Amino acid sequence: MVELLLDAGALLGESPRWSVSEQRLYWVDIEGRTIHRTDPVTGADETMQLDQQVGCVAPRAGGGLVVAMENSCALIDSWGDAPRAFGPAVLADKPEQRFNDGCVDGAGRLWVGSLTSDKAHPAATLYRLDPDGSLSEVFGGLTTSNGAAFSPDGRIFYHADTPTHAIRAFDVDPATGVLGEGRIFHQFPLGNGRPDGAAIDAEGCYWSALWDGWRVVRLSPAGELLQTIALPVQRPTMVAFGGADMRTAFVTSAGKNLSDDERKAQPHAGGVFAFRVAVPGLVQPLFGG
Repeated sequence: MVELLLDAGALLGESPRWSVSEQRLYWVDIEGRTIHRTDPVTGADETMQLDQQVGCVAPRAGGGLVVAMENSCALIDSWGDAPRAFGPAVLADKPEQRFNDGCVDGAGRLWVGSLTSDKAHPAATLYRLDPDGSLSEVFGGLTTSNGAAFSPDGRIFYHADTPTHAIRAFDVDPATGVLGEGRIFHQFPLGNGRPDGAAIDAEGCYWSALWDGWRVVRLSPAGELLQTIALPVQRPTMVAFGGADMRTAFVTSAGKNLSDDERKAQPHAGGVFAFRVAVPGLVQPLFGG
């Protein structure tokens, strides 16, 4: 049963990440320029206002957060501190782009991609931010980098370029982060939702939030559709697992650009939702920088 955890009214809720040590859910409102820290037990929600959009967030091994801002990544040493630049401002000369979805691998590296507002020219890129602050280009030719996640053994990397309606899988060397050739993992039909943010559970199944699809789905390691969870919002954006037993799925959503009729049909658009799952999620690695 899907429950409304927080009626946040986010413009573009994204990047839910569970902190095991704090038992809190971090997430961002990209266009609201805020980071949220939510206690699912009490419903308390703390916010941190930033001076620019923030695409994704992840806890760090030494405490604090790594965040992908509009044109560069940054570190936040503790809650409420101002972000400090970390790594090159690689998108500073690309005003049509900003950082978007990202996830941390088992070696503590942040894989983070960009999106472009110039949809006719797919020039967005997936990058890898290492703990020493070096930023490497993984591959380009993207429109909206999304759906980044790793298999439980760290040997498969999943990624979606949302407008293609496809999720791709890549063999990856966990030590070096070098990818092999990509392959189609799952192709969604056009017109019934596009793959956005994702998470992996303990059985290696891939959970995808479908933008404009009113649902999240669970796909087997072979890419087969196993389960569909209907949601009361049109634009779910990402899934994360958390809670004391890692068996609560949290889903962020977007409330921007809805007509009056659409708003009436989904009054909690932009909220954070939760439901229980049979298979726990994986504890996410912490960023090493």
